[in-house]
Amino acid sequence: MILEYKGINIFYTDEGKGQAIVLLHGFLENSNMWHDFLPELTKKNRVICIDLLGHGQTGCIGYIHSMELMSEAVETVLNHLKIKQSTFIGHSMGGYVALSFAEKNPDAIIGLYLMNSTAEEDSKEKKENRDRAIITVKQNHKTFIRIAINNLFRPKNRAIFINEIKQIVAEALQTPLQGIIAALEGMKIRPNREAVLSSNKFKVMMIISKKDPVLNYNSLVLQAKKARIKVVEFPDGHMCHIENKDEFLHNIMRFIEN
Repeated sequence: MILEYKGINIFYTDEGKGQAIVLLHGFLENSNMWHDFLPELTKKNRVICIDLLGHGQTGCIGYIHSMELMSEAVETVLNHLKIKQSTFIGHSMGGYVALSFAEKNPDAIIGLYLMNSTAEEDSKEKKENRDRAIITVKQNHKTFIRIAINNLFRPKNRAIFINEIKQIVAEALQTPLQGIIAALEGMKIRPNREAVLSSNKFKVMMIISKKDPVLNYNSLVLQAKKARIKVVEFPDGHMCHIENKDEFLHNIMRFIEN
């Protein structure tokens, strides 16, 4: 489905009936990442999948897609659908967007499930890496995409999930150059939102992967401990919905139902 917003189209899907579940993909991904989970999730829930700004079939608004701007787009979709409360499940960048939404709309959140994501802001080193990534994207975005996606998986899993990686790369290559850069700029300037985790106005859970090449395992454990939130640990990389597919589905179903 298409919703017009600030001169662009936002693409989303809306399936099932029951408690509203909002699924937000990560950087270089799109709403297709949730496809295999929808048959189970929609049995008892209304599931909304949204292509974030500059990704999938959703257009670009500007040259910086802040997490606040992305969450406003999400809010626009939910308002259009007249959904007042929902559970958010966000992967990586999708988690940053969910945190932004929750900060602004705490009463609209039933639960917040962060998959390989963090409430911390980028470190100085990470910001510098984002700047380097932007330069690389401008020089050769295709090479950047192939390397970036491959590196999200635990090294030993890259051969195991070679077909899945090819599919993700093929879809990511459709992401416009402006969308890639705008997301990198937006992630770079996002603020610390650890206070959102510790507000305890809604249930929160984090998936932490021990071999995540993007996020520091010990930092995430400490973050969860400070906020006193529940944690699920997986043994592999950043792509838990692929590397630990069955366990991931089992855990999100438990989170939604409890």
